[in-house]
Amino acid sequence: MDKKDNIENDEKDVSPEGGKKEWKPKWKYESQRSSDLFEHYRFVADPGQSVIRIDKFLMDKVEKVTRSKLQSAIRDGAIKVNGNNIKPNHKIRPNDVVTILLPNPPEVDVPVTPENIPLDIIYEDDDVMVINKPAGMVVHPGVGHVSGTLVNALSWYLREQGSNLPFKDGYVSRPGLVHRIDKDTSGLLVTAKNEYAMSHLSNQFFRHTIHRRYWALVWGGFDGELEGTLKLNIGRDPYNRLHQRVFPEGDMGKYACTHYKVLEDLYYVSLVECALETGRTHQIRVHMKYLGHTLFNDAKYGGDQILKGTVFSKYKQFVDNAFKLMPRQALHAKSLGFVHPKTGEQMMFEVDLPDDFAACIEKWRKYLSSRKS
Repeated sequence: MDKKDNIENDEKDVSPEGGKKEWKPKWKYESQRSSDLFEHYRFVADPGQSVIRIDKFLMDKVEKVTRSKLQSAIRDGAIKVNGNNIKPNHKIRPNDVVTILLPNPPEVDVPVTPENIPLDIIYEDDDVMVINKPAGMVVHPGVGHVSGTLVNALSWYLREQGSNLPFKDGYVSRPGLVHRIDKDTSGLLVTAKNEYAMSHLSNQFFRHTIHRRYWALVWGGFDGELEGTLKLNIGRDPYNRLHQRVFPEGDMGKYACTHYKVLEDLYYVSLVECALETGRTHQIRVHMKYLGHTLFNDAKYGGDQILKGTVFSKYKQFVDNAFKLMPRQALHAKSLGFVHPKTGEQMMFEVDLPDDFAACIEKWRKYLSSRKS
């Protein structure tokens, strides 16, 4: 497991001053639609440029890339000339504009602006902070979210104390972070307040010794085993860059392990506890969908549709009301445990379900009760 995986699965594109541009992202498209790709490089041929094959033109400008990889990217529509798809034997001419597209958006690394945003701090000392993140808050600045994030709030809070968050891997936009949870997932998250704590916590995530348990409301009842373990690779969906997917054969993606246990059977939905060994993007959401139990109201993976139940309009209205009660995926990071970087003490924290999640469960309990009566 890459030590960066707890922060982001995308690799960073670095352009050193002078000379060639350094190639970091992997050439792997799996028939990715070019409309789902992002521009990472743009080269304009000189007015005096001699006619030259596209692959040779780029070999002189991009480091650590082979001709075969360039040709493969051209066939996948990831390299364009003047905005058009080309063939591998295309010739570059003066003033041609060559663009290279990749599946992941370019890394956003912007200075963090401190913002006075309230924080629900569960625990704090000189080394770590444990925060109960509300649903709807993005963890760190990125594409489309340069303000209003947890990091913006943390920067303000610590500035008032006269201290600053440490940086991970040189990313200005990710100070203090050793892991993250999705925007619309609520619950516990630990941040580091100094370099030593960041290194120590990052190592715990790398060794899979962090205790993380989530509660999820999922579609469907579990007819067979009420607990189990999913060891299935997860990676970016080659047909939709915004989604992750399971690769059951293990030929693509990265190893991911989720232990699950059914806590409550609510007939058409179930309350499930998921314990993570790894921290892949959307891991619980993707693993549970593959199992046939998509998270309730998870719009990205189809959980905002009625996947189990009756065709009666009264039931449809009930589910619509439940969606409105909890207008996000039903996922909450309920407990978190780690070894304290300085004291060596085993720290354990747990938070109650937020109001929307608790109300949604109670609504389903009443529905089940009414069915029985």
